[in-house]
Amino acid sequence: MSTSEQAPARPVYRTLSQWVNNHFIPIYRRTLGGEYRWCSQWWKHAEAISRFSSLWYAWESMRINGSTGMGLWYRDHLDHQLPVLLGPRGPFYQCTETEHLEPHQAAIALPPPGWWTSSLATTGGRA
Repeated sequence: MSTSEQAPARPVYRTLSQWVNNHFIPIYRRTLGGEYRWCSQWWKHAEAISRFSSLWYAWESMRINGSTGMGLWYRDHLDHQLPVLLGPRGPFYQCTETEHLEPHQAAIALPPPGWWTSSLATTGGRA
């Protein structure tokens, strides 16, 4: 098989859970409490799933890059997401390492029918 015919690289981890449990948790350790929060039931937090997914997909893609891929992954992805994920106001802010607390969901008021097609919506409520 020639270089141009090589099969695409396969992911190292087949699932998000594998990446979090076998890569993220063992490598990115922090002293928990205060500045850093964690929930052992991280998979119950939609925001954490979304942020971890973006980290995992980027990690799988950028590891193939070789020379600068991981450096760019740290700078552009992990260094931004880690303080948000584990931060005191991040998705685990109410949890402890041993206790999951369901995060509060903001109330939603649906817009009245026709709101998005009215002139009020396009002018920001100004006449």
